[in-house]
Amino acid sequence: MLTVPVRQLGESERRAVERLLDLDPYAGAQVAERIAARGLAWWRAEGRILGYGARRNLESLCWLGGNLTPVLATEPAVAAFADLLAGEERLCSSIVGRADAVLGLWDQLADVWGPARDVRPNQPLLATEALPAVPADPEVRRVRGGDIDRLFPAAVAMYTEEVGVSPLAEDGGRSYRRRVSELVRAGRAYARFADGRVIFKAELAVVTRRTAQIQGVWVAPEWRGRGIATAAMAAVVRDALLRVAPTVSLYVNDFNLPARRVYERCGFRPVGTLATVLF
Repeated sequence: MLTVPVRQLGESERRAVERLLDLDPYAGAQVAERIAARGLAWWRAEGRILGYGARRNLESLCWLGGNLTPVLATEPAVAAFADLLAGEERLCSSIVGRADAVLGLWDQLADVWGPARDVRPNQPLLATEALPAVPADPEVRRVRGGDIDRLFPAAVAMYTEEVGVSPLAEDGGRSYRRRVSELVRAGRAYARFADGRVIFKAELAVVTRRTAQIQGVWVAPEWRGRGIATAAMAAVVRDALLRVAPTVSLYVNDFNLPARRVYERCGFRPVGTLATVLF
């Protein structure tokens, strides 16, 4: 067994945590958003943040809540985090972060936390700070409160297609609808409607002072192949850059070539590779 130089971090180390998160603003965006909103006290944060390294030399982080997210996790940090976590029951629904750290954690945790429902080892992480050169679709707009009943079925379809399970399964969709509603109220959900139905949607699922991270991109099946996605994404990126954050980021499955072409046309560039383990 390793002598584990890992400890749970508290509010007194917030400055050191924020310094590390600033070094990886895209892969660590979800953790940065949670800490900015709730701090490091476990009873407020709905999760724990673990640190690796001496108190005066914090080197790596690992968020443990609904998902497990390593940040700037070196090989020794991955080994230390895995050694600690192997003694705990798995409560997270996924492991997501930089590919080397996620796959390193999974290699050491698979025997005790497995099996996984899916492992996605190569998810390009992309970002842009430039307004798209392609025209934006003027019919894409921020979703309003009165649109939620129309947006929700599209959100469920996207989630089921992307994750492989329905968000309605656990509690009839109440928590997922609450999350969708929160994004709408915050002005972070976008859609294009046709004949009263959503034909394109996307959300700024994570927002920090460094980036707005797009997730939930979806085109209705009958509209795919018609060339609407590039202009629709350009509208989202343009609004996010002008109104929300200095950069826009996202990650995509490596095998989703049509989506990757859309993002390239909208000006996104590679800034790393993520991996996801789904349970």
